Amino acid sequence: MDKLLIRGGRTLHGEVLVSGAKNAALPELCAALLTAEPVTLLNVPQLQDVGTMLKLIRNMGVTAERSDDGTVRIDAGALNTPEAPYELVKTMRASVLALGPLLARFGEATVSLPGGCAIGSRPVDQHIKGMAAMGAEIVVEHGYMIARLPAGWTRLKGARITTDMVTVTGTENFLMAAALAEGETVLENAAQEPEISDLADMLIAMGAKIEGHGTSRIRIQGVERLHGCTHRVVADRIEAGTFLCAVAATGGDVVLRHGRADHLDAVIEKLREAGATVQAVEGGIRVQSAGAATLKAQGFRTTEYPGFPTDMQAQFMALNCIAQGTATVTETIFENRFMHVNELVRLGAKIQVDGKVAVIKGVPRLSGATVMATDLRASASLVIAGLVADGETVVDRIYHLDRGYDCMEAKLRGIGADIERVKA
Repeated sequence: MDKLLIRGGRTLHGEVLVSGAKNAALPELCAALLTAEPVTLLNVPQLQDVGTMLKLIRNMGVTAERSDDGTVRIDAGALNTPEAPYELVKTMRASVLALGPLLARFGEATVSLPGGCAIGSRPVDQHIKGMAAMGAEIVVEHGYMIARLPAGWTRLKGARITTDMVTVTGTENFLMAAALAEGETVLENAAQEPEISDLADMLIAMGAKIEGHGTSRIRIQGVERLHGCTHRVVADRIEAGTFLCAVAATGGDVVLRHGRADHLDAVIEKLREAGATVQAVEGGIRVQSAGAATLKAQGFRTTEYPGFPTDMQAQFMALNCIAQGTATVTETIFENRFMHVNELVRLGAKIQVDGKVAVIKGVPRLSGATVMATDLRASASLVIAGLVADGETVVDRIYHLDRGYDCMEAKLRGIGADIERVKA
């Protein structure tokens, strides 16, 4: 099992190219199942989760070719097995996104209940509720969601869907299913993340009729068929935010090419309050920082977009560990998303957790140690902590990191970090 060896204490300078967003690429790979015509996706990141999704759709009979330049060409014209088996779904929650496209195009789908990071319960009941509202008959048995259209139906029916909570993958599934449904579908309490807007833009390029994406109410007028398209995956705001936190913590001056400042308002506001200089520049984001000595701890509460993202909580907590003062962080999205705390404490951080609340008291220095990654974003927080810690830090179980960050250690080396991958 690969590890990262980090020798801390270096400031970061230069440029980083922000990759395409994992959380946009995965639903967009599934969206290609909605048409029998070829689809080309550009700027697809080289990630384990992308590889898993490609295996999943290939297993259905889809042709999917991946190039080193981030281009993926998909042809679902010969799709013959509308199923997502447990063996491929168990490691990646996003596999549930196959449900909507398969049901909409083929009138049936068999999808395993999903897996992924152990950061808390992420039930699929909202997906089932929404598909049922569009007329699907769904049962859950033997660990699978088995969905089909009622006898005599050829298409799903448009409906008004109001979810009990804001759900990103639910909104994406309903968007894709509704694109081929008969009549109008209105999504109330819809998620507003930039990745959802990017998916909607792709579907529109395929011939879908969608309005209101990026707001809490989305209207979709179903069409009989969708065609192929070429679409560029939006830049990964969480990767960009992770590098912003890394530079703020270590000190330095870095430009994130293709980064979108308008997708990171809540994070950037907190970084500025902490003492970093962050500004949108042509083609990206520039971050400058004098490092830990000038940082002030910042409290925040995670919430749905456009609020502070849960996917940035761990990375900002690493920054708070070496900032001046005390900060309170409240996690409202996932119940198990403080698993990185014990590992940060191993590096010398002072953190107390009580339920959904963590109180971080900044310390003058962290000390390198061997730590273990517990999930994707926790991995990133440990890398940031290792970059500022004295001595050597070893981050174990980085397969989590590889699920969501494209060549992270190479990008960090390119801006001055002393970091290397140690092969098992």
